[in-house]
Amino acid sequence: MKSVNKTTILNKIRLSGSISRADIAKETGITPPTVSSIVKELIDENLVKESHIGRSTGGRKPTLLQLKEDGYYVIGIDAGSKIIKGIVCDLVGQIHSRAEAEIWPNITKEKFLDCLVTVVEQLLTKDQHDTGKVLGIGVAMHGVIDIETGTSLSSVNSGLINVPIKQTLENKFGLPVKVENNSRAMALGEFWFGNENAVKRFAVINIGRGVGSGLIVDNKLIHGAQGVTGEIGHTTISLEGERCSCGNIGCFETFVTGDAIVRRAKRMIPTAPENLTAEEVYRLAKQGEKQYIHILEETGRLIGIGIVNFIHTVNPDKIILSGGVMKSKEIIFPIIKKTIHERVLIDKLREETIIEVSKLGDDITVLGAAALWLNDLFY
Repeated sequence: MKSVNKTTILNKIRLSGSISRADIAKETGITPPTVSSIVKELIDENLVKESHIGRSTGGRKPTLLQLKEDGYYVIGIDAGSKIIKGIVCDLVGQIHSRAEAEIWPNITKEKFLDCLVTVVEQLLTKDQHDTGKVLGIGVAMHGVIDIETGTSLSSVNSGLINVPIKQTLENKFGLPVKVENNSRAMALGEFWFGNENAVKRFAVINIGRGVGSGLIVDNKLIHGAQGVTGEIGHTTISLEGERCSCGNIGCFETFVTGDAIVRRAKRMIPTAPENLTAEEVYRLAKQGEKQYIHILEETGRLIGIGIVNFIHTVNPDKIILSGGVMKSKEIIFPIIKKTIHERVLIDKLREETIIEVSKLGDDITVLGAAALWLNDLFY
């Protein structure tokens, strides 16, 4: 019970920004003596600090409590298929330092791990804070992850198999390590740093080089029996579609990724250049080129169909869309919402399912990796 109360109080302080002991007791139902005792522990543990004096309502002015942002730090790593990015951030997600390393095609897992180690070394060298205040290292990796062992079991984009990320980094740095699928890490990043209105069932769908999703229910990431919850990119939406990198035919991913957009543009636009990119499709669409606008609108319809399937299966309160494809949001997002509105099962889904585009930008994954430790600390 003490642990539950401690977590409740710590989160109340975090979510409130500044709050008095009396208001904590009033809003949580925990007795004032228990609140005072637990707050003292949190201050001693360097998690909470006393702040400015609050406004009096007739008696003595209360001392307000705040999260001690710089009490501890976490390292977040986005282990992408082209680049590894890392940050050191504090308990409220303020980034203090950055590092990165390029990943080349057909890299071996040994070289991949060397690059990962190099990024962490750079972060620890750049950052002048006491390493004893680093809670741990969070790594977001594309593909299927064994979260218990911290092993990347399979990564279609990079071709890496059975990469012992957790073991390697813990042996090298002596810091605890958590490894998570990148889309699930994105969900945590949005949940912690971009989610203004808390909901019970919160999801992020990432659409970029691949398609994945993360689902949080009652503050906890959902993994599934074999750790593949959220692999919506490999749900089949056509029995006669293209072959996916996973080996199956007609996966959702083959219709809506950046590469899929380029393939469709080349197939449908005779004048499309051979070196066309998804970024170029977006640029030409913004210039008013109708054929390219049509390509992105069709992409929006296909994404909308995939999201309808997701809504009917998972039924989340809120869905955040992220990833490189969503950089063309001004063209595709209205079509996505229109498609969802036309196809969902009942009116309550139209009215109550919140669909938004991420505001965290390119930092969503590294912040999500860092949030692996924050979620552990606060929940």
